[in-house]
Amino acid sequence: MLLRGLGAASVLALVPLTTAFAPADLPVAPAVSRACVAGLLRGMDLTDRVGQLLMIGVPVDNTAGAKAVIASYKVGGIFLAGRSYRSVAAIRDDTDAIGSLTKRWTGLAGYVAVDQEGGAVLSLRGPGFTQPPSALRQGDLSAAALRSQTAIWSGQLRAAGITLNLAPVADTVSITPSANPPIGAFNRHYGDDPATVARAIAAVVPAMQGRGVSATLKHFPGLGRVRYNTDTSTLAKDSVATYSDPHLTPFGAGIRAGARAVMLSSALYPKLDPNRPAVHSRAIVTGLLQEQLGFGGMVMTDDIGAAAALRGVPLGERAVRFIEAGGHLVLSVRTADAGPLSRAVVARAQVDAGFRTKVNAAASRVLRSKIDAGLVAC
Repeated sequence: MLLRGLGAASVLALVPLTTAFAPADLPVAPAVSRACVAGLLRGMDLTDRVGQLLMIGVPVDNTAGAKAVIASYKVGGIFLAGRSYRSVAAIRDDTDAIGSLTKRWTGLAGYVAVDQEGGAVLSLRGPGFTQPPSALRQGDLSAAALRSQTAIWSGQLRAAGITLNLAPVADTVSITPSANPPIGAFNRHYGDDPATVARAIAAVVPAMQGRGVSATLKHFPGLGRVRYNTDTSTLAKDSVATYSDPHLTPFGAGIRAGARAVMLSSALYPKLDPNRPAVHSRAIVTGLLQEQLGFGGMVMTDDIGAAAALRGVPLGERAVRFIEAGGHLVLSVRTADAGPLSRAVVARAQVDAGFRTKVNAAASRVLRSKIDAGLVAC
């Protein structure tokens, strides 16, 4: 039960940390990474640092817009939005061009991301890309078979120049699937109980990252019980989730498997935070995910641009509140959002020293994730 008036640390002190989520065995960033990050940050001005916190969408079959957002706002990540039936080689031509632009304007490699889950959610479907079945069907495979198949699919992504996959889905759909529009209705879940989902996540994450594609656990702390879609509604709510929710088990499994990123849900979780959606909740972003579950990687938003769940909050403020909550990487699928997001975060950091410290910490985390992924070296 969440007690009003208590900070996240106080609330968490009342909730025992289970062995399943103990952070003691998680890898600690080596000293060389910390020194490397510190050196990189010293060479960046505020706009550069804020740029590292942005992942901006461009149409997958028309990536020309990437040039303007990278050059103008030093954006450190590009999301290929939509669906493409072009070949691995054709996609690689585009990702190479994006990589050259990012290196030119930021001095560093950037993330190039897609949604390649399987089934209905596949960004890349052309020649050279296997089309994985839905996660629900993948969940029927043995762990060995799932690892093997994931390695094949992920190798194809890496050959196309993709470095971050916004997958796997760690949500457990424990209500009637058709009543769960964002996940269950499209069979995006690996199963209907947390143990089954956790076993799949534990197989998928290392197989994907072993082929050079960073994995993203989503949508924390879970969308498997909501009855509305955050993309289209402001009513998505999970009134069951608590700090000891069994639905956290797959996320814990993915964290222990070394997932480099976790995506936050934009739904409401009243027992975790009665006032803010997960993406803007320090109790959830920092308290639950990073402190209780021990996640030390990159925390990112779901799409905060076109998503209806946040439409009551001004666009730039959506990014500011996420960073205030302890988050790191802001995703918008709309190319035109790059400017407003960058300007809002820069403006706040210029007048608020505490917020500027959080921007620096977030930029450090994004840079460290790129170092861990082998994209950036000192």
